[in-house]
Amino acid sequence: MGKYVIKRLLLALLILVGVSVLIYMLVMLMPADYIDTQTAAALANGSMTQEDVMRLKELYGLADKSFLGIMKSYGNWLTSALRGDLGFSFMFGRPVSEVIGNYMWLSFGIALVSFILQTVISIPLGIKAAVKQYSKYDYSVSVFAMIGTALPSFFLSALLMNVFSIKLRWFPLQGLTTATRIFGENENFALLADKLWHLVLPITVLTMLSVGGLMRYTRTNMLEVMGSDYIRTARAKGLSERKVIYSHAFRNTLIPLVTTLSGLLPSLFGGAMITETVFALPGIGYMALRATRGGDIPFVMGYNMFLAILTVLGMLLSDLSYTVVDPRVKLR
Repeated sequence: MGKYVIKRLLLALLILVGVSVLIYMLVMLMPADYIDTQTAAALANGSMTQEDVMRLKELYGLADKSFLGIMKSYGNWLTSALRGDLGFSFMFGRPVSEVIGNYMWLSFGIALVSFILQTVISIPLGIKAAVKQYSKYDYSVSVFAMIGTALPSFFLSALLMNVFSIKLRWFPLQGLTTATRIFGENENFALLADKLWHLVLPITVLTMLSVGGLMRYTRTNMLEVMGSDYIRTARAKGLSERKVIYSHAFRNTLIPLVTTLSGLLPSLFGGAMITETVFALPGIGYMALRATRGGDIPFVMGYNMFLAILTVLGMLLSDLSYTVVDPRVKLR
């Protein structure tokens, strides 16, 4: 086990270096960078010249876009990153690590609640749909699952906002707090309740979009297991149907389900970029979208490498979890 983990960690380092090179080159080769975005209006009205813009680009390290220039700039970034310094965000005016640390927890809370709801809803639905294959229940659940999977997040968000916020006025439209209300120092509980009420619709959107995929995945794996010889043997021994389904069939579907959880870490901390943007929530996904539009190279690099590290760790934890759900799996 120890040797396996060490080998995977060494491989992860190579993967992260490769990913960082690719992302840095793509970001540096974007048509417009932060300086271009910020100085466009000044160039148009003549308050700045192209020479002024180039001096600013040299100051920010964005002047040389040749291959050698990009690799030299990447080397400086990598040296700082290895020391734990992800750079200084152009747009937010703070260290990248500080910006990520400040904004990722709202995204984490939303994603965690959504994941719990998704798991609690999807797995029982998938098991029951497999047990009652080709029944009205199976067809109904499958249709709703496909509808939820096919709906774009921005469309579903706009639909729920139109129905529940604009027409019914049950939930606030956007933001994290009520803009027309000022909370005092002794109203911490009221402030928390107000924030939670603003998060109901975003969490609903993320849950509805995720339920269908996990439900279909559970159903498919359950159907495959239900046709196995050991399931027929368990039934022939006179075991109850509940014990056959949950103690034998479902237990052997855990490895495929654990595989799907390899993307859990980046999804929890990475933020839902589109959903957060539609609902104007100050999560890490929304901030990453703003930084990408503005050409904030240090933040884009820090954010993407943060996700890359979480992805690699998630895959490692997923592999290690195989030995927990199935003792027959040996990692070497």
